[in-house]
Amino acid sequence: MGYSKSKSIKRVLLAGCALSVLVPGVASFAQSIDEIVVTARRQSESLRDVPATVSVITADTLERTGAQTAEDFLNLTPGVTIVTNTAEAGDTQINIRGMNGARDAEGSVALVVDGILKTNTAQLNQNHGTLRQVEVLKGPQGAIYGRNAAAGAIAVSTLKAGDSFEGKFEISGGEDSTYSAVGHISGPLSDNVGFVLSFADDSTDGFRTNQFLNKDNVDNQDNTSVAGRLTIQVSPQTELDIKARFAETDGGAINFNAAFHLPAFAALPGWYENVNDKKFSYYANIPSENEQETTEFSIKLDHDLGGMNLTAWALYSDVEQSLVADGTSADLGRYTSAFVQQLFGFTPTAAGLAAAMSCVNSVASLQGYQLQAPGFIGATATTAVFDANNQGSIYGPYSPTTCDGTQYQERNQKDFSTEVRIASNNDGPFNWQAGMYYLDIEREVGVSLGADLGQGVIKSLYNAPSTSNPTSLLYHDRFDTEVTAFFASADYQVSDRTTISVAGRYDIEDREVTNLVPVVNDPITLAPINPGIINGVAIAPKSQEYKQFQPKLSFKTDLSDDTTLYGNWGVGFKSGGFNNSGAAATIRNEFTQANANLLGANVGADVAIADDFRKEKSSAFELGLKGNLLGGRVNYDLAGYYTEVDDMQFFEFFVGTFGLLRVVSNIDEVELYGAELALNSQVTDNLKIFGSFNVTESEIKKNAVRPITVGNRSPHTPDYTANLGVQYEQEVGGGMMFNLRADYRVVGPTYFHTVQDETVPTLFSALFTVAPNALFNIPAFLGDTDLSIAERDAYGVLNLRAGLEKDNWALTLYADNLLDEEYLSEVITAAEFGGSFISPGSERRVGLLASYKF
Repeated sequence: MGYSKSKSIKRVLLAGCALSVLVPGVASFAQSIDEIVVTARRQSESLRDVPATVSVITADTLERTGAQTAEDFLNLTPGVTIVTNTAEAGDTQINIRGMNGARDAEGSVALVVDGILKTNTAQLNQNHGTLRQVEVLKGPQGAIYGRNAAAGAIAVSTLKAGDSFEGKFEISGGEDSTYSAVGHISGPLSDNVGFVLSFADDSTDGFRTNQFLNKDNVDNQDNTSVAGRLTIQVSPQTELDIKARFAETDGGAINFNAAFHLPAFAALPGWYENVNDKKFSYYANIPSENEQETTEFSIKLDHDLGGMNLTAWALYSDVEQSLVADGTSADLGRYTSAFVQQLFGFTPTAAGLAAAMSCVNSVASLQGYQLQAPGFIGATATTAVFDANNQGSIYGPYSPTTCDGTQYQERNQKDFSTEVRIASNNDGPFNWQAGMYYLDIEREVGVSLGADLGQGVIKSLYNAPSTSNPTSLLYHDRFDTEVTAFFASADYQVSDRTTISVAGRYDIEDREVTNLVPVVNDPITLAPINPGIINGVAIAPKSQEYKQFQPKLSFKTDLSDDTTLYGNWGVGFKSGGFNNSGAAATIRNEFTQANANLLGANVGADVAIADDFRKEKSSAFELGLKGNLLGGRVNYDLAGYYTEVDDMQFFEFFVGTFGLLRVVSNIDEVELYGAELALNSQVTDNLKIFGSFNVTESEIKKNAVRPITVGNRSPHTPDYTANLGVQYEQEVGGGMMFNLRADYRVVGPTYFHTVQDETVPTLFSALFTVAPNALFNIPAFLGDTDLSIAERDAYGVLNLRAGLEKDNWALTLYADNLLDEEYLSEVITAAEFGGSFISPGSERRVGLLASYKF
């Protein structure tokens, strides 16, 4: 799978040559840059006047590409990558120029829909209705857009009712039983009231099948959403904008395989595997399930005060999501621990024996069953990777046996936010705006691992030892957050050609965590079900306050009628917070301290995890040129940038004898710099050519959590991205138009972890010192892992749409990933596990779409 290095270099050269020859972004190509209107600074203005890089996806581009979600339109944007829906529907991480949103922390990109800031990162890739324009701003935008805009902001505009009725309905069908139906209707209810109603429903069986269960429950999806918008012109000076939306998702979860990176055993199939060479297969005995429900209401007031404008809004959001999946413990022996207890002289509990016997019985029933290497079903269920008679099994995560247990997770969030803003009316050379923001969040997160007794999963975070799915490990906390912020900005037109801008925002975030895990013991290991519970004492609540001022300075000057020079500097901020309580104790017990883990040995890893993580602060500079060439037939934007990040928040995934653990840590210092070029060309009246290229260099300067990673690249950051494409329209007779749209996206090599070319000890290193493996005198260092093969290779994806359009109807043939490129969506490296959990990208899908509008 993937590319060789030489092929990667050829792709970059090809993209660069195409850009230089075609001088082709994504803005509307028939317009000059002066005619493109954006709201990038919370006010309507020409794209040329914005002193920052803004990628604009217009209504025409949205329609021609079929883009409806963040994944769709961000893949059209240079210097931006997205990981979404690999673990669950609400799991989305966006990387802009090396700044990444860490899973389980706050996002790094603000999502603003029709002027209202969304709070929950789970909403980043949901359908937001009738898209009309998307603007992607890069660099710190907190001073303008507010909370969690350290890497940038996505400003989305949707359809607003006009003076006449209009509507559009669209249906499509494609491979893998992929179907969708979307539509809207809008218009006036009276002289002063307008409405928009929209719906979207899509479903697919997905590309992957659970081969053990023979079910399409790996990456299947069924999404439904309905939305309504009511605009009321209360008076000539006052307008109300009221919105409501409900969305529901049902589908698969945890679309991952495991790949091991143990070079000492490279001669054995599956033990030393490059992530890019993985041939995916799924054998879980637990069918995965993912459910998500979103309910939100908002109201927005715009009032003309004469020389000023008042804008105020309030938003209530409730997102509930859960997932069920097979476990990850497997060979590490958690659910065969009755044997471990017997080995060390303990008396197994009834639940422990039930889990062990279920494991033995499932292995016995599957003898001879063929699994993907290195997994295999041997004659006995044992905790040893190698037993003396070579009869032991290697189960691997997500195996068809019950030996890996079950997992059930919940992430529920309710929040209320409001903002009041007063702004000048932009009539003079001096313009300003100021306001305040308030947010209250109640978030509950639970990760529960249970013994698999062959009777399925109980969808509850805690199940007693006497149940059919007893809980053996539980992280469960409520996180309460209260945010107050004050902001202001001012623009001054120094001359006809030059404007300077200053903005600032001061955030105060009060956070509290309350642990909800009961003080009970794990029936499998006899230890507390949360390692943070010590001597039977419940984990106490914690609180912390995080404050930060975010200034931003900008300028733009017109060097000529067609060329603008711009620059900006700003500070980005993401609040610190708390991991699930007990995380630090789990890592200490398993990987770093002298106390033996369930295997009876210490891994000796050099990793330091805390129960809380620090705030992230960045300082970013940007300098660029934008403008028109050839009488406005070519638009361009060229920018260079430099960013220093202190305490970058980074997602870590740990797998051990305890099960699984998700935490956020801090990388002390990271340096990012690069350049970006976007061009659009109206070659002829019928032909538009466009393209963009981004290159980002990054380096970890300091990392106390993992000192050996200093000098490595920033995780989740590709070396480069490139977008090339063409849009062609031609009348073919009788008023019928032929349309063709092709988009080719290249993403460079990417590491997803701070550990990259280093060798580190693993649980296997510890395992070799424990009986019976110790009897073979296997040196511990043979269990060390080499993670250089966990880098995702460069890849390129071509999407094509071609169709006919006449009057009010259109018929379009689409092909996503036309060349059927094999690539990876995500690589979650678990260093001390000795491998990675990898998720495959989308395969080719061909379908037909029909639409009617009035």
